[in-house]
Amino acid sequence: MSRPQCSLPFPVPCRRAAFVGRYKRFTVRARALDGLDAGRELLAHTNNTGAMLGLLRPGAAALLSPAANPDRKLPYTLEALALDRGWVGVNTLTPNRMLHAAWRAGALPETAGYDRFKKEAATGDSRLDARLDGPEGALWVECKNVTLVEDDVALFPDAETERGRKHLRELMRLRATGARVALFFLVQRPDGRCFGPADVVDPEYARLFHEALSAGVEAWPYVARVDETGVTLGERLTVARS
Repeated sequence: MSRPQCSLPFPVPCRRAAFVGRYKRFTVRARALDGLDAGRELLAHTNNTGAMLGLLRPGAAALLSPAANPDRKLPYTLEALALDRGWVGVNTLTPNRMLHAAWRAGALPETAGYDRFKKEAATGDSRLDARLDGPEGALWVECKNVTLVEDDVALFPDAETERGRKHLRELMRLRATGARVALFFLVQRPDGRCFGPADVVDPEYARLFHEALSAGVEAWPYVARVDETGVTLGERLTVARS
C-alpha cells in the first residue's frame, strides 16, 4: 500500500520577488517581480535565523507569502529561495506544520498508532515541538529545517546552535527514562540524497547527534518537494553514520 500524500500549500497569493538582502536578523528586502507594483521594494519577515549558506544571493528568485494579519509591520513572509536545481524552503515553521499534517494524514509510518498530538510540549527545562500519545506511551519529537546540502548530503545545522545541542541532551535524557524520542528533519530542497550532521559547522552538535543515535534517539530525515504552490512530503533519507 502506498503512503498517503501530504502537502502544505503556501498562503495565497504568493509573490515572486528577487532577493536583495537580509536586514538585521528577521527582515529580508526583495524586489517585486509580478503584479502592478513590479520593481517596487518589498519587506518580508524571515523566521530563519540560520546562515542559509549558499541561498542569500542577490537577484535570486524568492517566494513571499502574505501575512495572515494585514496590519503586521512586515506584510510578507519569506517562504522559499531559488537555486539552479529548484526551490529551497526556508520557513522554519514548516517542519512543525508538516509533522502535524503528516500525522493527521497517516503519511508518517513512524507515528502510526498514536492518537493524540500536543504541540510545544514542555519537558524538564525545555520545550519540544511535539508529544504524541497512544497505547504504547509517549513519543517526543523535535523538528528541524534543513537547507544545506553538500555533495548530495543534507546537513544540519548551517550555523552553530546551542539550542540544537540542548535539544539533543534533552532527548537523550528522556530516552534514558524509557520514553520514545525522535528528531524529524525536513530537507526542504531537492538535491539531498542522504542526511548527516554538519560536523564542519558545529562539531559538538555532530558529536552529540551520533551519541544520541547510539542512545536510542531516532532520526527521521525526510526530503520535501518545494514548488510555487507549497511543500510536499517526499521519501525518507538514510542517515550517514560516522
